[in-house]
This record gives sequence, C-alpha cells and structure tokens, in this order.
Amino acid sequence: MALEYKTLAFQLDDSGIATVTLNRPEKLNAMDGAMRADFKSLQNELLTNKAIKVVIFTGAGRAFSAGGDIDFLDQDWLTQDFRTETQEFTAFFDTLETLEKPVIAAINGPCTGAGLQITLSCDIRLASENAKFGFRENLIGLIPGAGGCSRLVKLIGYGKAKELIFTGEMISAESAEKIGLINKVLNPERLLAEANELAQHLLTRAPVALGLVKRILWNCVNVDMATGRTLESLAQSVLIKTEDHKEGIKAFREKRTPRFKGK
Repeated sequence: MALEYKTLAFQLDDSGIATVTLNRPEKLNAMDGAMRADFKSLQNELLTNKAIKVVIFTGAGRAFSAGGDIDFLDQDWLTQDFRTETQEFTAFFDTLETLEKPVIAAINGPCTGAGLQITLSCDIRLASENAKFGFRENLIGLIPGAGGCSRLVKLIGYGKAKELIFTGEMISAESAEKIGLINKVLNPERLLAEANELAQHLLTRAPVALGLVKRILWNCVNVDMATGRTLESLAQSVLIKTEDHKEGIKAFREKRTPRFKGK
C-alpha cells in the first residue's frame, strides 16, 4: 500500500509497520507548506487506518529535518493567520504524542527546529551517530512554537531546556543521549534496521495495553500524582476485561509466547 504525498514517502508493510520518510532531501527535509499539508493527510491516515500498528519516522538523504523552510516563514503573515497555521501544525504533533500506537523516531542526521519537535512527539527516539540536535529559532527571532518548549522542558528539565533554546547551539547525538533527549545512539548503517527490530518487538506486545499506557503516561506528566493513580486504576479496570489479558494469562500458564489480537 502506497499513499501519494508530495513531500513524504509512506510505506506500510504486511506486519503493520508504517514508515514515514520526510522526503525533501535537496532542502534537508525542511518543512514547507506542502509538507504541512501532507502532515494533515497523514494525521488522518494514522488515526483511521487500523492496519497501522507501529509508526517509524525518518528522513531522506543526510538530514532528518532542518526545521521550518525559511521561504515559508519569510512571508508577510497576518498574526491571526499564523496562529491558525501553528494550531494546525501543533495538532499533528499532538496526534503523534497521543496516538494509541507506538511511534519511533529514527533520526538519521541533523535534526533541528520543527524537525526536533516531531521527534519530541514520538515515543522512542533512536539516533545515528551522525545526528545533531538543536533549536535555532532564536537566530531568526522566533521560539520553538508548536509544542517544542513545553515538551522539551518536561523531557530534559528546565535548566537544560533553557540552555538549548537560549544558545541555539547544535549538540551531538552522544550529548543528546546524556541529557535524555534521545534514547539510544546507533551506527548509521544499523539505524533503520534497529528501528524496525524495535517495531517488530512492539508488535508482540498487547496493543490495547500499549495504547492505554501511552495515554496514561502522557497524562501523568500533566496532572498531580493522585489523579495519575486514579487514571492508572481506571485503565487497569478496562484492561482486566480484555481478551488480550486472558490470552496473556493462558500463555503464561502454558509457558508460551502470547498471541495478542488487540481485543
């Protein structure tokens, strides 16, 4: 199955792994109006296509993404129009963050600005040794404005978030791993292979439980601990009634691998 996009390459394999490649390599996969429109179409696909079980994002060429396309930003924007555009862009990132399916970033090269904001919305971030990270919006008088500030501060902490945004400096994959910005640094030749191996592993997990724990964890960073525990209890009371839970118990007793069906 191959969907038609102008600036993205989309591939869905028979196992349910969807690979989305940012595909403007001549522009280092910078995000212009066409890519933003493609994101809106992709957003609907990710939400409605039940065949998609796990999603992998990566970039074509030598970069993951150089962020926002300068020509797109260099317009005589009306403030209200730009807010509307930003809300639509942010909605795509929000969908990745709350989608009840695992989303993996396979970061193959430089990753900055809006490109970094995509990866912050993913669940697990794997990076090539060639990757570099940074928020350089300050160099053109802007900020990470589509959830970048709020997600970054929760992921790496207040002090490090300020340092990264204030300075606009690019940091190595190794440094990004040390501050918790990414999960793992890999040999460039192994990046996509390991991303797919991780995706295949996640396909063996109970999908309803994965989806619910993703939503629970997302809420737990936004609410007090008592509310978080209430949400955990409610989710568990749903999962205890699923067929997957019964299959998991049966497989445990029979000393075999469970065969989950997402029911």
